[in-house]
Amino acid sequence: MKTAKNIDFVAMFKIAGGISLALVIASVVMFFVKGLNYGVDFRGGVEIQVKFQDRIALNDLRTLMSDNQVPLSQLQSIGSEEQNEFLLKLDKDQGNLNAVSTKVQTTLTEKYGDKFEILKTDIVGPKAGAELRNSAFKALFWAILAIMIYLALRFDYKFAPGAIAALVHDVVIILGAFMLTQKEFSLQIVAALLAVIGYSVNDTVVIYDRVREIENEHTGARTLEVINRAINETMARTINTSLTALGVSVVMLIWGGPVIHDFFFAMTVGILLGVYSTIFIAVPMTVFFERVMNKKVA
Repeated sequence: MKTAKNIDFVAMFKIAGGISLALVIASVVMFFVKGLNYGVDFRGGVEIQVKFQDRIALNDLRTLMSDNQVPLSQLQSIGSEEQNEFLLKLDKDQGNLNAVSTKVQTTLTEKYGDKFEILKTDIVGPKAGAELRNSAFKALFWAILAIMIYLALRFDYKFAPGAIAALVHDVVIILGAFMLTQKEFSLQIVAALLAVIGYSVNDTVVIYDRVREIENEHTGARTLEVINRAINETMARTINTSLTALGVSVVMLIWGGPVIHDFFFAMTVGILLGVYSTIFIAVPMTVFFERVMNKKVA
């Protein structure tokens, strides 16, 4: 079998597999050593978004809260300086959350009168946060399991393990990136992970379809040749779709503002990992599983 492009992707599997294994192990170790920086959704606490009419310095607001014994876990500016918007975060262990929220509003009223507006107040109890966290990880598990069943039914079961390994690889390394940067892991990041899972498996299915077509056209062909040809023949489509999605994600990451910054950080990392894992993990692993199952000697 000949094709216009003939890059031996499967030959790179050992190197790519070694790099991926190291990244996955590092991410798992970080989970037990450093852990995820859970947002209010998952750890419980209070988030208050405030908009001021006049320009307010971040340090002045922090000092005001400190002087009034309001122990903030985090204070950050939202958007441009001209917007005068701030996000105040208080952890679950800071007493009665409703009372703390009221104290924040009282402190601001005493200092600024009616020259501010509370745009949003989110209060999540510790128990509710733990339940949300468990539900989020269950959602990821069930999504991956459903994809494995779908792939096993649509294709030969030999294709499913590689796709699942690639999806788990992507999710674990994205979590590792969040632990490394200590970005908040919240419900919107879970949504980003589910989107990445869908994007990655879509790429994988396209190549699997081409693998199956080539196998039907060239019965008895070596699996290595079939996989390399399938990847090469779908490379233009992979590059076009990936660059389009990546371009949008990077633009939103840079200029979308802090509210959606972490979401598109996860999407950007996920798109890059999705392309990489589809080509260098999911599809080449089919060869490995065929050898293990003794179905065909590649």
